Amino acid sequence: MASPLSCSMLSYLSVPSPNSHALPQLHPLNLAPFSRTSNALRSAIYQTRANRTDRALSVSASSALQALIFDCDGVILESEHLHRQAYNDAFSHFNVRCPPSSFQPLNWSSDFYDDLQNRIGGGKPKMRWFFKEHGWPCSSVFEIPPENDIDREKLIDTLQDWKTERYKEIIKSGTVKPRPGVLRLMDEAKAALAVCSAATKSSVILSLENLIGMERFQGLDCFLAGDDVKEKKPDPSIYLTAAQRLGVAEKNCLVVEDSVIGLQAATGAGMSCVITYTASTVDQDFQDATAVYPELSNVRLIDLEKLLENVVVAS
Repeated sequence: MASPLSCSMLSYLSVPSPNSHALPQLHPLNLAPFSRTSNALRSAIYQTRANRTDRALSVSASSALQALIFDCDGVILESEHLHRQAYNDAFSHFNVRCPPSSFQPLNWSSDFYDDLQNRIGGGKPKMRWFFKEHGWPCSSVFEIPPENDIDREKLIDTLQDWKTERYKEIIKSGTVKPRPGVLRLMDEAKAALAVCSAATKSSVILSLENLIGMERFQGLDCFLAGDDVKEKKPDPSIYLTAAQRLGVAEKNCLVVEDSVIGLQAATGAGMSCVITYTASTVDQDFQDATAVYPELSNVRLIDLEKLLENVVVAS
């Protein structure tokens, strides 16, 4: 397994913050830009390094589970209804009318969005597919439906950017909580720990900061978002990239997902996958999953270790 700093928190600290002002590149000991909380942050960073070292040393080379990888939306938090609200708010804000003859802004119903988000990963691909199927809309961005690829991409980008900011406001409200059992499993993890999400980096960062806390977030050995790969789930790129950066063989990775799209991405990468389904994914076909759970509150780390060990032995 690679050094615990393979996909380090210092890489995270150098990405753009949610308010779009880029943070400076930081030397490991240069914490001056965070002077208001420098002592607490310095302590958290040094403790994170110590925890990572302990975690790396505690994983036997013969242990099957070398990396535990979580999806974010649907796994760490139940987010489908929050994303749908943010999309509909964006459609209303820009008066998106599809078809153009409609009198009311576009509004995705709960049933429709459940089906859409379980078939197409990523926000921009969702809208792109919808407008191709139902016709490109008129809006306050373009009074006449855009007819060329440049204008169509501008519309998609504008809607997605506004939607992302609205989603951040919802997450910041403090009303959203992590799903049961997730934080405990992260804290119990002896293997490398990663989060791989198809969502935009800024929205995932905000979700993780607010739901798992800054110390756990900075303690991740690898963090990848939809911006980091060319193809969205169910393409396996994001999980293959994580394994490469962690220096762990795919067969020694265990992914936690909530949908068949995520399951296909994980198994397509040659990884085992356990499912913790949500109300919108409960009826999906998870026959290729290593295990299926309604939630993770009664699932212990030793259960996951034994599951992967059995898979590896059987193969």
